[in-house]
Amino acid sequence: MEKILVERFRAQLNVADIPLSEHELMDAFRDFDVVLPTVSDRLPAAVFPPSPRVRFLGNFGVGFNHIDIDAARQAGIMVTNTPGVLTDCTADLAITLMLMVARRAGEGERQLRDGEWAGWCPTHMVGRKVSGKTLGIVGMGRIGRATARRARFGFGMNIVFYNRSLQHDEELRSLGALQFDTIEEVMAQADFVSLHCPGGAENKHIINAGRLATMRQEAFLINTARGDVVDEAALIDALGERRIAGAGLDVFASEPSVPDKLKSMSNVVLLPHLGSATEETRTAMGMKVVENLEAFLEGRDPPDRVA
Repeated sequence: MEKILVERFRAQLNVADIPLSEHELMDAFRDFDVVLPTVSDRLPAAVFPPSPRVRFLGNFGVGFNHIDIDAARQAGIMVTNTPGVLTDCTADLAITLMLMVARRAGEGERQLRDGEWAGWCPTHMVGRKVSGKTLGIVGMGRIGRATARRARFGFGMNIVFYNRSLQHDEELRSLGALQFDTIEEVMAQADFVSLHCPGGAENKHIINAGRLATMRQEAFLINTARGDVVDEAALIDALGERRIAGAGLDVFASEPSVPDKLKSMSNVVLLPHLGSATEETRTAMGMKVVENLEAFLEGRDPPDRVA
């Protein structure tokens, strides 16, 4: 992606790969025609100057809750994202987290590396089985469906789900997936609850103390969606009091900051936002950005326009 941008445009790269500050973004809005932010660059309304030079924001990532979309619209700035290409890798990671937290893989590796493993014994680090259990999915979009396929056909899991709109098609019938009317019903039925809903104001803290209270004590929460969909304080309380069995988290509310209490808990697996982190996916994301940019510059409607 970067090679193409340099060859085709007068591109200035963020070679340090560090999120731009608010002031740096404000300068970019005044000095450039196009800005290509990542999901770690925060673009609240405050960074949009009254008469920005920039006309296009090509987001490197599928989530865009870090961008004030209303402010972009008011400024006449087009916004695109990179959907589809990271579906499989994010679904793979959701399954990875399920296996890690249920089988206590993170705990086991830490114990071995620390030289604390005393050898095999019948009661050592006994976890929970994944195969044949019930997976509850919140948000049956592309990634939710990909996760459901892996769970059903790879591990023989039963699938229940919540989605705002009614979902009824041949793929879901082949999965034997049951749609419930409320998130609470899904969470009460599931051994694993996997979140695949978008972030932003509409879904902020959609998983709160009340909904966590509906989960079974032996159930696990998995989040590869966005950190702000979970009330982290409520989750910490539920985990600390062992009201749920554990959690597998790839995203956090204030990344890269992660609450110390979460980091201290043995029944939590924590990953540093690795959902799309494969060579193939990151390359495909970059090419999506280029595709959308070229469409914009040629006066065509970009395929992945969100604003």
